[in-house]
Amino acid sequence: MPYEQLSKTRITQALRRLGELAHGEKLTLEVALYGGAVFTLVYGSRDATKDVDALVRPLKEAQRLAAVVAREQGLPPDWLNDQVKQFLSPKEEKRRLAGGEFGPGLRISVPTAAYLLALKLRACRPRLPGYVGDEEDIQFLLRKIKPKSVAEVEKTYEKFFPGDTLGERAEALVEQVIKERKS
Repeated sequence: MPYEQLSKTRITQALRRLGELAHGEKLTLEVALYGGAVFTLVYGSRDATKDVDALVRPLKEAQRLAAVVAREQGLPPDWLNDQVKQFLSPKEEKRRLAGGEFGPGLRISVPTAAYLLALKLRACRPRLPGYVGDEEDIQFLLRKIKPKSVAEVEKTYEKFFPGDTLGERAEALVEQVIKERKS
């Protein structure tokens, strides 16, 4: 059965419940959010996302508790997943989410805007039927960060992915947004 997209409210409810369950077991889960969840929860630049990309520790306990939340709230079994780990840089840059919105059982962090931009530029997936791709997120982050040049963006990218260069699609998108901002 197809599942609906996860809105800010649904993500918040699911994470809050995950925190309650963890706290009930005297656990504190370390949750590093990425991707669509960050754009939906933190920036509000998206209405929803298909899942919550995250690294959660301790992993086994988190997976068990996330399965309980999925059953209780009618979420897909992989609503909270770590598929993003294959794209991450060893030089992460994160910040803690302030406030206890999700309860005492969770400590949540998110990538800085610069690191999230580097991740999105590295992926730079096109929009496809049923998939939003990365371009709107990249445009949003570039407008937020306001780099003055492609070279500035390349320097930021190099910080997280040393020895790697922007792909052609990513570079063209960066050029386009910087040009739009200057006009």
